[in-house]
Amino acid sequence: MTAEPAVTPHHGPVGEEPDEAARQLYLAIIAEGGRVPTGEVADADRGALRQLIDIGLLMVNRMDRCYTAVSPRSVSDRLGAELRSEATRLLVRAENLPGALDGLTRAYDAMPRPTDRAGGAVHVEGHVHIRQRISQLVSDCRSEVLTAQPGHRPADTLQVALLQDVQLLQRGCSLRTIYQPVALADPPALAYAEEVIRHGSLIRVLDEPFQRLIVFDRSVAVISANDDNSTAAFITDPATITYLVGTFERDWARADTAGAALGQAPARTIPDRVGRLLARGLTQRAVATRLGLSERTVAAHISRLRDRYGAQTLFQLGWLMRGARDDR
Repeated sequence: MTAEPAVTPHHGPVGEEPDEAARQLYLAIIAEGGRVPTGEVADADRGALRQLIDIGLLMVNRMDRCYTAVSPRSVSDRLGAELRSEATRLLVRAENLPGALDGLTRAYDAMPRPTDRAGGAVHVEGHVHIRQRISQLVSDCRSEVLTAQPGHRPADTLQVALLQDVQLLQRGCSLRTIYQPVALADPPALAYAEEVIRHGSLIRVLDEPFQRLIVFDRSVAVISANDDNSTAAFITDPATITYLVGTFERDWARADTAGAALGQAPARTIPDRVGRLLARGLTQRAVATRLGLSERTVAAHISRLRDRYGAQTLFQLGWLMRGARDDR
């Protein structure tokens, strides 16, 4: 007497479909009349055999020591009913979830927050407390976030920001960010930018100084309150927020798309940046300050630009370069 191989049925996920190996084994059994002795199943087919039994496409006949094919139509009807039942259960859970979490929601809404003691501005000290408060605002945000992020952002900060920002975008909120070119110079920053852009964020680059700013739903603005960013002011005064949003929108209008910074378009050279600032009417010293260069280096670039445009004075060079930009 041939011993029956041990094939213990176990139930997989509701609605699981057979893979290619299981499909081929089922067709082979059908070709043999829909019945195969238990001892004739090759060891290599044991995984596919177990899958067919779990799904219900094969039935174990222990009296005849064989496996018998079951109509896929009956299996489909059974699995369809199970899926509909599971879908109904999930819908009921979805309907009940807000009520189940109602107590926690009320506790979150009642959580103590800094009170307004300075005409619509609350100062929060310490990077940990600032990040915690910003995380709460990201979680509560329902429509839009505007951010201006000058300077370098540490890799660990970007990791936290990426998780929060992707979730924000997936909720349907919009996210617009202005960076300086230096802020997107590091690989972690580029990786962050590419990922949030993939989820719908908009990023522009502004090659001039600006202040750090975050605005949530145009109702709360966050700005740095000291030079090392260890204190932040959380502002709720409508007039102040309107002013800050207007400043952001003006910077946004002047900023360039992030294509060059992300390697999607030719980046501006230093002489191009010098010329761009000269065309705006900045002095040689102001250009050096903006670009973080020495005045001697800027003077050398200006000398080459004068030769290129045939300009005799700095004013004339700026005028000629402004005209060149307008002609593009």
